[in-house]
Amino acid sequence: MKVYDAVVIGGGPAGMTAALYLLRSGVKTAMVEKLSPGGQVLMTSEIENYPGFPSGLQGWELADRFAAHLESYPLERINDEVRGIEFGTPVHTIKVGDEDIQARAIILATGSRYRKLGVPGEDRLVGRGVSYCALCDGNFFRERDVAVIGGGNSALEEALYLARLVNKIYLIHRREDFRGLLCYQEKCFSHEKIEVLRSTVVEEIVGHSSLESLALHDLNTGERKQLVVDGAFIFVGFEPIMDFVPETVTKDRNGVITDVEMRTNIPGVFAAGDIRSKMCRQVASAVGDGATAATAAFSYLEQLGQ
Repeated sequence: MKVYDAVVIGGGPAGMTAALYLLRSGVKTAMVEKLSPGGQVLMTSEIENYPGFPSGLQGWELADRFAAHLESYPLERINDEVRGIEFGTPVHTIKVGDEDIQARAIILATGSRYRKLGVPGEDRLVGRGVSYCALCDGNFFRERDVAVIGGGNSALEEALYLARLVNKIYLIHRREDFRGLLCYQEKCFSHEKIEVLRSTVVEEIVGHSSLESLALHDLNTGERKQLVVDGAFIFVGFEPIMDFVPETVTKDRNGVITDVEMRTNIPGVFAAGDIRSKMCRQVASAVGDGATAATAAFSYLEQLGQ
């Protein structure tokens, strides 16, 4: 069984930053990531608010830069899925695929996934009109009518990206006011391709072999109607990826709970990025979390007598 000083679970901005800081401190480190490094960044069309890039850059470009920064360090990469963790004192056991590895410190950095709308027809029509990634699927809807559902930054950003491709966008939000940044709101509300439907709830996604329409309920007037669209892009928040995290780790519906140093309630176990229960879910905050978690993990290992 392989034993490491630290294992980082997740290869997004938080995980890659944590690995970088650990490796620079001389810590024997492995990073477990079942997909390509980058996480949610890979599904982001353009990032305009990451410091140092005033002209913005594509999500995949930033992910590649993060990954390139790790290339000269002795990081062991494990491309598989974590199925469970057994905590010990002071060594923890991590089940990766069909094998076990051990570490004295663990950094949880698996991020989050898009939350589902939870209406009839949604699961059945995923991939047949329903999508959670405009960058992945937007090209399939060129010159067609689509809906974007949500009122936060992700919904507004993705609507602006889709506006380059599609014929028309219905931006549907269940509240009157949007939560996204004002700069994104102004761009969306003034865009000729985007029609905003406020205080409107999607009650059902309708279709047989593919999406045909959305059943809408206007909360102000009480009117119900069918909106004919070819696609529905759903951005109604995120849920942390923590299925593999044992019940003994303190968490709530928004994620793993940590202190300001990214420590969980389990000694030697830290969390960084979108898996944490927090408000700000941005690349910049994930990077900060990763650096903080790695620094705290290094201090913990020093106390153990690394």
